[in-house]
Amino acid sequence: MYYLLMDESQVIRSLAALAHEARLQVFRALVVAGPDGLTPGALAEQLGIAPTALSFHLKELSNAQLIHAERQGRNLLYSATFPAMNDLLAYLTENCCQGQACTPSALPCPPR
Repeated sequence: MYYLLMDESQVIRSLAALAHEARLQVFRALVVAGPDGLTPGALAEQLGIAPTALSFHLKELSNAQLIHAERQGRNLLYSATFPAMNDLLAYLTENCCQGQACTPSALPCPPR
């Protein structure tokens, strides 16, 4: 499987990039948008993030290889890098529950 090639340093970069409220919101919005992506203007408006701050967060997510930009005419369209997202999820869940059933319905909710 491809995700087995994902090294810990890439996992750490990905998690560090997502460990910020605005970047997590941006990434989730791009996941929802799918492969068509969103322009920075649409992201800024949708999330209420100032364009200069958004630019910084887009750069951080790009450096972590979680998103990518594609130029379409005069616009840049940002979209989630779904293989990287899937690799990260696979890495995190590779040995989940030591092979036992661990779906939400199979596990009791921990007390809060």
